[in-house]
Amino acid sequence: MNIARKDIDATNAIITMQVVKADYQEAVEKTLRKYKQRANVPGFRPGNVPMTMVKKLYGKAAMADEINNIISEKLMDYIKENNIEILGQPLPNKTEQKEIDFSKEEDFEFKFDIAIAPENKLVLSNKISAPYYEIEVGDDMVNNAVKSYQDRFGSYDEATDVVESDVVKGDIVEMRTKTKEKEDGIKVEDAVLCPKYMKDADQKALFVGAKVGASVSFNPKKAFENEGEIASLLKIKREEVASVDADFKFTIKSVTRFKAAELNQELFDKALGEGVVKSEEEFKARLADDVKKSLVADSDYKLLLDSQKVLAKEAFGDAAFPDAFLKRWVAETNEKISAEDLEAQYPMMLDDLKWQLTKNKIATDNQIKIEEGDMMEFAKKTAQAQFAQYGMSTVPTDVLENYAKEMLKKKESIQQIAERVMEEKVMSVVKSKIKLDVKKVSLEEFNKLFSEQGK
Repeated sequence: MNIARKDIDATNAIITMQVVKADYQEAVEKTLRKYKQRANVPGFRPGNVPMTMVKKLYGKAAMADEINNIISEKLMDYIKENNIEILGQPLPNKTEQKEIDFSKEEDFEFKFDIAIAPENKLVLSNKISAPYYEIEVGDDMVNNAVKSYQDRFGSYDEATDVVESDVVKGDIVEMRTKTKEKEDGIKVEDAVLCPKYMKDADQKALFVGAKVGASVSFNPKKAFENEGEIASLLKIKREEVASVDADFKFTIKSVTRFKAAELNQELFDKALGEGVVKSEEEFKARLADDVKKSLVADSDYKLLLDSQKVLAKEAFGDAAFPDAFLKRWVAETNEKISAEDLEAQYPMMLDDLKWQLTKNKIATDNQIKIEEGDMMEFAKKTAQAQFAQYGMSTVPTDVLENYAKEMLKKKESIQQIAERVMEEKVMSVVKSKIKLDVKKVSLEEFNKLFSEQGK
């Protein structure tokens, strides 16, 4: 088999593959012998169909399949052996390719268009700079962290009267008049509501200050705007809410009040471990440090966004990319995308491609590899973050490991985790080699950077 490359320009080329009978004949004969063993032809027992008939029935199809297999394998081998950094995948040439007739020809010539990445000139050094936003930990952030722990380890106590944030339990009865219940009206035992979530201030005021045992006349339709809340409270179907507009009597049976944990040694031990800190000052200092560490990920993510274009510019400068080929490749591999959407989305696609090529070079130049342990550690970190969303700050190691192992059994998760691990490692190298223009900002100022970037 002869394979040749003809460069059209710096980023476009045509690969010509000449396939002759000797390249595929042995494989075709082997395939036809298999067909012969299982061919089901009337008048012949299985395995006894003459080879001449097998060739007549299946010969051309077998030849086409084997040639396609050879082309696919040898084309990618040629690209790999010649270290050609292609973009996308090879596409059949539309201008120089001659028509192929498998029923008449034995020797064939195939032509494929390929797109070649421009030379990547990136060399990481302190001559490259990017802004790095270091978020300062304010008192309000520490106080919020303290409050979070106080709420997490708080308790619920019984109360005798109602304040806005209390959970109120009681019996509900639909009224016909202010003093008489409605026959066959709605009745709910042990209903639960919280005045805090009432949208109407006047309805909320009816409950605040009421004592256990008292009856409160209120209108659920006025108290709550959401039909789902009303349906849940009255134990009726959502579609039935529209027909309910009466006042209801709520007889208070109990009042439960949340009490935040006190800021003392007991809370310190529950939150951070026994004896880790021994005073309010140490507790706040530890939380401030934890908050600061958690914000590093946000700062690093902003660095990632800001450095992508900087590094891509260093890598490719104003080098031309094979836009026509790339648009054709996207269109042919994604039939659902319209021509208008492709044109609109292409600039972003090209930026993503440049960043991917830039990441690959950084990884190659710095011998970055992803080990099995890296995948496991990232999966455990992801699991820990998911548990933390549900208020579980301390999760046993074996639970995290089992959760991580389950994540790594899924093909989609493996790909996503591998990409994230690679990106983290690449950015760690970038962070250590380029010049960081450190800017100290408040969290509010930092968040504003994202809103301005989206404009």
